[in-house]
Amino acid sequence: MPDDPNVGPVRSAFESAGIRIPIANIEMLRSVPVKVKRSSKFARITASIREVGVIEPPVVARHPSKPGRYLLLDGHLRVAVLEERGDLDVVCLIATDDEAFTYNKRINRLAIVQEHRMILKAIEDRVPEERIARALNIDIGTLRHKKKLLHGVCPEAVEILKDKSVSQHIFAVLKKMVPMRQIEAVELMVAMDRYTESYARALLAATPQTQLVPDAKPKQVKGLSHEQMALMERESGQLNREMKVAEQSYGADHLHLVLARGYLARLLGNARVVRYLAQQRPEFLAEFQKIAEMDSVAA
Repeated sequence: MPDDPNVGPVRSAFESAGIRIPIANIEMLRSVPVKVKRSSKFARITASIREVGVIEPPVVARHPSKPGRYLLLDGHLRVAVLEERGDLDVVCLIATDDEAFTYNKRINRLAIVQEHRMILKAIEDRVPEERIARALNIDIGTLRHKKKLLHGVCPEAVEILKDKSVSQHIFAVLKKMVPMRQIEAVELMVAMDRYTESYARALLAATPQTQLVPDAKPKQVKGLSHEQMALMERESGQLNREMKVAEQSYGADHLHLVLARGYLARLLGNARVVRYLAQQRPEFLAEFQKIAEMDSVAA
């Protein structure tokens, strides 16, 4: 396909090569609280760096007014670990965009599914289990549990959750459901933006016995009677049907909202209209302004 003369070259988000920078020349955009340094996450990063080094280089931008100085955009915990170890420098990627907020919005943190796949890949590459466990700051038993984490969960459900920060305990709950119900359950989690074990167990309680795996024991949910569980099953089925109807109408509704937002933005660009609304319908003006100023109407 010939190049479009109206389209300029795509600007790289990073300079062509990473460079080793003295840690003393890196300015953190936020401090790492003592509470975070005592967390299990910080301990895992410390263990990982101790065993295998810094895998993902920190991302910095050149300071706009201080030559030789850099602003840390991503990697505050990694740099904090290196400081505590007494390291003097670190290899960094140099970002061409110094807007930390913009950059951080593009980053996907390591999700539980991604961690599982990383463990399997390391085992496939013949990395000893003991070394993997040390890098993750866990014991061998926990590592072997993580290795089997997704056994019994259908690939479609795993794909939906692959980049979500979910509780690892929800997979044990999903394994009690048949594949189609697993997919329905994770779609509900995404729709509600809730990925906790308690919510997964609530979905299990709302799952009819016919949608549980054949060898699963009859549901017994503490604090719920059989009548209450039957009601939850009916309400869950109704919610699933309503979700499918909403999905079918989403495209048209989204288009209408985009058009309405554009119309209101133009309307509020008229000083006479704004003055009239401020005097006669101030409550309308406030709501119109909220809609017109929305950065995005995407879900």
